[in-house]
Amino acid sequence: MHTCVRRAGIAALAALVIASGAACSSSDAETEAVPLPPAPAEQQLAGVCPATVAVQLQWEPETDSGPIFGLLGPGYRVDSDNNKVTGPLAVDGKDTGVDLEIRAGGPAIGFQTVPSQMYVDDSITLGLTHSEHAIAAAGGQPLVAVTTLLRYSPQMLMWDPDTHPDWKGIADIGKSGAPIVVSQGQLYPDWLAGRGLVDAKQLDTSYDNSPSRFVSDPSFAQQGFANSEPYVYEHEVRAWNKPVAYQLLRDVGYEGYARTVNVRADKVNELRPCLQRLVPMIQRATARFHADPTPVDEIIVDVVAKSANFSPYSAELAAFGSRLLIDKGLIGNETDGVVGSFDEARVQRVIDEFAPILRRGGAQVPATLTARDLVTKEFLDPTIAVAN
Repeated sequence: MHTCVRRAGIAALAALVIASGAACSSSDAETEAVPLPPAPAEQQLAGVCPATVAVQLQWEPETDSGPIFGLLGPGYRVDSDNNKVTGPLAVDGKDTGVDLEIRAGGPAIGFQTVPSQMYVDDSITLGLTHSEHAIAAAGGQPLVAVTTLLRYSPQMLMWDPDTHPDWKGIADIGKSGAPIVVSQGQLYPDWLAGRGLVDAKQLDTSYDNSPSRFVSDPSFAQQGFANSEPYVYEHEVRAWNKPVAYQLLRDVGYEGYARTVNVRADKVNELRPCLQRLVPMIQRATARFHADPTPVDEIIVDVVAKSANFSPYSAELAAFGSRLLIDKGLIGNETDGVVGSFDEARVQRVIDEFAPILRRGGAQVPATLTARDLVTKEFLDPTIAVAN
């Protein structure tokens, strides 16, 4: 089961949610085509990358995948039937000579993980995933992350501050013995239990992605993403309509990367010439998003509105989510001062912590797995950074 379970259940509860706009009923919806000047020779991807660079998302389009949408040029076409958007891959308003195809994940791929989808569908160039999912797949579907969109994960546990005014963080939830409701397939709850922050008996894996249970009985803690649920519950879930409290997993020691940009391990050599040019473009898109997310927010809201299959995603939620990612430092430079880079010692700590948990669950995690199997800094441009 996929970990990103933000909006599917919320959208299903129409009585509780304010729709953000009617989706286009057509299976194909295009923006106006705009002739683009060609990118300079060093940024031309034609003949170097696949004619269509296909990117598999973990979930539906939203701003925590923003830098990828920052490469989507004007004239893009939303294919509602196939849950994807395709347009010119553009940098600085110039055409690189190839198309960018961004594919939704989650329900659009039957809730398969991105690693499994990349090994089923050979046409996928890049896939977004979390560190622990790459570790889980390393035995049979190995991926190599070439950059990351987020430095830290927005995953969190949330609660009602009125019901639990004494809860200040995850450790207080653990001490209380109250249930912690998460969806099946989550990996971090076992990590929380292993760290002694919560009791394994508190974990309730019956979360169905809907706000109705929390709204009717907010006695428990619930999974969430800081760039989504706090805004949605306060402003879009009519039956709640007030703040929630939360703590990021990052703040209790969770170090996994979110939205890593991966290729299949067996395709690194084949894609090397492409990655040498494309990865710095993604880094620059991340830096631009950090400086001003508004243009990307507008693209994502437009893409979602043009598909009948995507859950509503308001301009206000997009703006909130982007701002939170930036203000909380979830997007930013790594310890080496480079945006989109990796701290290999941190990756190794994540392997050391999650590999035993995953093996107990039946995953074939290689005993020799190291950080350099999961990530590479080969294609990063060390001069690209965001302003602090």
